[in-house]
Parts: sequence; structure tokens; C-alpha cells
Amino acid sequence: MINFLRSILLGIAVSLVLYGQAQSIDLKNWPEKANPTAIGRLVAQRFVESPHNSFKPPAPPKSITYPEVCTWYGALKFAEISQDKALLGKLTQRFMPFFDTEKHLVPRPWHVDFCVFGTVPLELYQQTKNKTFRKMGMRFADAQWSIPIDSPQVVKDAYQKFLDKGLTWQTRYWIDDMYMITMVQSKAFQVTGERKYIERAAHEMVVYLDTIQMDNGLFYHAPDAPFFWGRGNGWMAAGMSELLSSLQTDNPNRPAILASYRKMMASLKNYQRPDGLWGQLIDKPASWVETSGSAMFTYALITGVRNGWLDAQEYAPVARKAWLALVEYINKDGDIANVCEGTNRKNDYQYYLDRKQKTGDLHGQAPILWCVYALLKK
Repeated sequence: MINFLRSILLGIAVSLVLYGQAQSIDLKNWPEKANPTAIGRLVAQRFVESPHNSFKPPAPPKSITYPEVCTWYGALKFAEISQDKALLGKLTQRFMPFFDTEKHLVPRPWHVDFCVFGTVPLELYQQTKNKTFRKMGMRFADAQWSIPIDSPQVVKDAYQKFLDKGLTWQTRYWIDDMYMITMVQSKAFQVTGERKYIERAAHEMVVYLDTIQMDNGLFYHAPDAPFFWGRGNGWMAAGMSELLSSLQTDNPNRPAILASYRKMMASLKNYQRPDGLWGQLIDKPASWVETSGSAMFTYALITGVRNGWLDAQEYAPVARKAWLALVEYINKDGDIANVCEGTNRKNDYQYYLDRKQKTGDLHGQAPILWCVYALLKK
């Protein structure tokens, strides 16, 4: 009788362990507070109702900046995956004034941070088939590999050195470039089917990885700022994820990019904090919890597990823990807290610790929407 009871108890214990393991790798079933669809609606609606460049102090914006672009793109992908035609309509109407009354807000494609703007009209074209969007978006994608004709000759000569190597003239080896460049080039490939766009993005990525990825898989903010800043690394993680999602399996650069991506994800897994997130400085436990970089890492992890680039048993629990932690920072208005303010590089450890922590900054809103899309994607 005693042995019989022991067998039953052992069976129950094993079942509980297996249930816990299954739950830890589950990226489909969530408690209500972490429901991706509900979170997506809340954050996307917050964006629709917000003025342009709302992360800045109230002032007339000079042009649309990349945090708004990235949030807009995330909202569009949520509208697509949730088949929310009403949301798509609102996001489309928000864009239409750029063809007339708000033309002055359209950035000129003469800088890497400005060219990513093209991602939004290209995504709008994919969802609406309105060729006006395609024309505008392709202008930005093509501009990354075309030196502005009004540039002084000395500047043209400096830019040409990059083009001769198959790189964009906007190359500068900053970590956020690998989102800004790969996003618009990947989207141009999706729209046109022309391999040149994705192939040059892949070549650019490999050169960046060879140049700035550290031995531990992470990235310094800059050579003269040797710190593993959270959001900076987030741009690289998200950029590699976006590129790999579109890159053909026969592309010769794919193995190197995938290896670098996996190396980074392994490092992030090791630096994940007990609460599930990552710090303002990834390798410094004393630094404060930062949500924009954490959300970008979460997006990259979810994407990797979903696409089979990462072992689900090993990495799905990391992604699940991170998402459950992130939603605790989203308030009832749809704003996420603990977002690092816009940050330039500086060779000063304390500088990074002293950066302001903002709520509702679009740097943080955007990757929450990317995570939602990745979680809902089949």
C-alpha cells in the first residue's frame, strides 16, 4: 500500500514538473494581463491618438523621427496580424497629410536615421496596394545607395569609398544603423522582389558584425564608449532578426549573420536578470532596469524561437519570462515606463546610469508592438 501511494505521489510530482516545463516554453497561452492582442490594441491606440514625435517636449516637430517610424511600423504589423481594418485605416489617414499639408515633416533621405522613414510607406503599400506609398518608400530605399547630387565634391569622394565596397554611403559603424538600414532595405526587397536590396543589406550587416561585435556577442555603444548599452544592443538584435526573416537560405552571408545572432542571444540569456529583463548596461547588475532594450531583446528571442533559429527548450522560457516582466511596466494608458531617454555615446560609466527614465517614450512603445506581432504570428 505504501509503495502504491509512493508511486502515485511520484507520478503527480513528475506530472507537475512536466507541466511546469511545458508552461515555461509556451509562447501562445498567456494570463489576461499579458494577452498580446489586448496589449497590442492598447499600445497601438495610444500611438494613433498621440501627436507626431510625442516623446519630445511639446513643440512643432521639424520632421518625423525614427522612434515614431518604428512605432508606426509596429502598429501597422499589429493591424495586419490582427486583421484590424479600422486600425489600418487610422494609421493610413495619419500618413496622408505627408503628401500635402504636412510635406515639411517628411525627412530628407540624407542620413541613416532619416531613411528608415521609408519603411512606413512601403508597409502601407504592402497592406493597401496604393502605389503612391510604394513610390515614396522606394525613394528612401534607393537613396541609401545614391550619393546626394548636391553634396560637395570632397564629401562625394568620402562617400564613394563606401559605395566602392558595396556599402551604403551612410555607413558610420554605429550600432543602431543595423536596424535603420536593414529595415528599409528588407522592406524594399519584400515589395519589389529584387534581390539587390536584401543582398546589400546582408553584406552591410556582415561588415558591421565583423567590425563592432565583441567576443561575448554584444556591442559597445561606440569604440570610444566601451559600454554594453541596452537599447543600442537592442537595435542590433532587432536588426538581425528582421534581416534573417527576409534573407534567402542560399544567401552566402546568411550563415555568418545567423552565427552572430545566436552568439548574441546566448550572451543575452546569460545576462537576463532574475526579474526577466535586462539593465541599462547589460553586464552591470547595479544599473537600472531598462525596458526599450529589454523589449527589443524579447522581440529577437521570440522571432528566433518561432523561426527555429533558437532551441525552443532553451530560449522560449527566456522570452516568456521577459514578456511577462515587460507587461508589468505598461500602464492603463498604454505607456511603458523605464525607457531610457535619447542617448548619445560618452566614455563615462556614470553618464549611462544618470540617463532619465521616461514613460511613454516611443523608443519603448515601438518594440512592445514588435513583440505583439511576433507572438501573434503563426
